[in-house]
Amino acid sequence: MSTGESSTVEQSVDQWRDKKRHLWLLGLIPPTALFLATALVAGFNWIGADAFAPVWWWIGPLLVYVLLPILDLFFGPDGQNPPEELMDELENDKYYRYCTYAYIPFQLASLTFACYLWSADDLSWLGIDGGLGLVSKLGLALSIGVMGGIGINTAHELGHKKDSLERWLSKITLAQTFYGHFYIEHNRGHHVRVATPDDPASSKYGETFWAFLPRSVWGSLKSAWSLERTRMHRLDRSAWNIRNDVLNAWLMSVILWGVLTAIFGWQILPFLVIQAVFGFSLLETVNYLEHYGLLRQKTAGGRYERARPEHSWNSDHICTNIFLYHLQRHSDHHANPTRRYQTLRSFDGAPNLPSGYASMIGLAYFPPLWRKVMDHRVIEHYEGDLSRANIVPRRREKILAAHSLSTPGDAKGTRR
Repeated sequence: MSTGESSTVEQSVDQWRDKKRHLWLLGLIPPTALFLATALVAGFNWIGADAFAPVWWWIGPLLVYVLLPILDLFFGPDGQNPPEELMDELENDKYYRYCTYAYIPFQLASLTFACYLWSADDLSWLGIDGGLGLVSKLGLALSIGVMGGIGINTAHELGHKKDSLERWLSKITLAQTFYGHFYIEHNRGHHVRVATPDDPASSKYGETFWAFLPRSVWGSLKSAWSLERTRMHRLDRSAWNIRNDVLNAWLMSVILWGVLTAIFGWQILPFLVIQAVFGFSLLETVNYLEHYGLLRQKTAGGRYERARPEHSWNSDHICTNIFLYHLQRHSDHHANPTRRYQTLRSFDGAPNLPSGYASMIGLAYFPPLWRKVMDHRVIEHYEGDLSRANIVPRRREKILAAHSLSTPGDAKGTRR
């Protein structure tokens, strides 16, 4: 089967049904989790389990780092691709886009409610004496950060579309994390330079997540501003113009944060900063694992070859697929950026992660474990020829020399 073909045997058109159709509504768990956590805190306090009640303010990290990896392990891969004949019908089924639209009002409601919880000094109605303690506040901020990080993925789905409403909804979703420039950089930067040394959002073999994070954050911001400045100059306008999509996206964040601060007081500013940093760091962790070590080769003309399925790490684990709107079918996304999530396919020929994105996020924080799991997969992907990989420039010669020593002979002895 060629790399352009789907990796599952498709059912006939008459037999095929989207088994995930109603499961996509589970994507609303992250923006509503705070309300569940609040009910659980009140319930635990009511039954006298006060010592355990604060744990529920950490519901976001528990979902990402504990529950989803377990569910991915239990339920395994998805394995269902839509028939080609049904693509147009699925694309035009508005139910799927309404599932993403619904994320936004719940996101804004949870963010506002969290600001109240952070700033309140009397939460007796929850069985809490006074306001939240430091540990509870930190859990609250990280949980809202998880919502914001997954919200960036919702914005990612909306921002790729041609509909102007969806593009504006994308910017609104990004306002929480003050990451509006992602709307520009991802669409017009990352998708052009993906899996090349020029892309700040493509991680390199031998690069730790902690080295990648500041490089990607700063590099993406610079790239977004450069892209919009160039566009404004082509329109004979100053870069400092409200039509600059970086500026108008950031303005949405300023307005949102300003309104929340006016309502709840300056004391929520630390909360807003913590949740934003954690939220966009989750996005960058996903960026880190999506293209680690993968490199598009140059053609005889000196240009990079077209992005193909082998230039993205994929995973088809069904649970994280549902929460991230098929982001794990990343090769098809790069091949067809405007394709809606419900029609993205799993490909043969694409390198696969050993588990879902949720499991790999936690692994990325620990470089020795990450390298143990992923480095040999990069080597195997390139059939032992590591010189074809995207390697950290300053360590390239050292890494290649070490690899040559570890694989004598034809240098293709790879770890299986």
